[in-house]
Amino acid sequence: MSGNLSPIDTAKFVAAKRAVDFVEDGMRVGLGTGSTAAWMVRCLGELVREDGLRIQGVPTSTRTAELARKVGIEVISLDEAKWLDLTIDGADEFDSDLNLIKGGGGALLQEKIVATASDRMIVITDATKQVDTLGAFPLPVEIIPFGWQTTKALIEETLAGMDVLGEQATLRLNGEAPYVTDEGNHIVDLHLQRIGNPRHLSLVLNQIPGVVENGLFIDICDIVIIGHGDGRVEVNDINAGTHEEDRIEFAEPDNLFSDIAE
Repeated sequence: MSGNLSPIDTAKFVAAKRAVDFVEDGMRVGLGTGSTAAWMVRCLGELVREDGLRIQGVPTSTRTAELARKVGIEVISLDEAKWLDLTIDGADEFDSDLNLIKGGGGALLQEKIVATASDRMIVITDATKQVDTLGAFPLPVEIIPFGWQTTKALIEETLAGMDVLGEQATLRLNGEAPYVTDEGNHIVDLHLQRIGNPRHLSLVLNQIPGVVENGLFIDICDIVIIGHGDGRVEVNDINAGTHEEDRIEFAEPDNLFSDIAE
């Protein structure tokens, strides 16, 4: 890819560029999945190749692992790392408390495991993902294939007693077949419109037999970096209670932006 970036790609890139400032030599870093995370992996790869940054990356999906190796990042497993200094990932929605909905790319299980096994989680995103109340984006729930229709029915029955506006659950498809995650599971997307109590909903969903994990990330994210189409970035640190604004100046070299397809 060459030429001018679109405003949305500029927003994703500047958020990713600002996030890699938090990565230090010798760190073990969780590498997220999705279009915004792909920019981050590319930026880290540039630092590895050109600045000699030494890091070990733990990817949250097979496609992130492939990209990380391609750009020169040493890839290890979470079992090898045991614990991570930092995870950088995207989000489908986030609120003012830095609660998230993730899993639009289908990697929520590995993403949540990796993020939870990190000292800090940084979310990189654009301003369109910020909401007053979670739920407009469908909430992904990973379920095992065995008895998936029963699990789906149990989820819908459970939603009837939750503080949500919608109760529709749909099996995610890949063409005409069920979508299959890296762990061999299926995903049911919950069209809730509004989630009144994300913490309660997350706990209840994970009690349902057949449910592996849900895409609500509660009390996991520490920092959200919001990119804008004009190159501005906002850094919100919920632990420090700080809000910073900056601007990223950059060129658009082909070697950094080529082959990003998400």
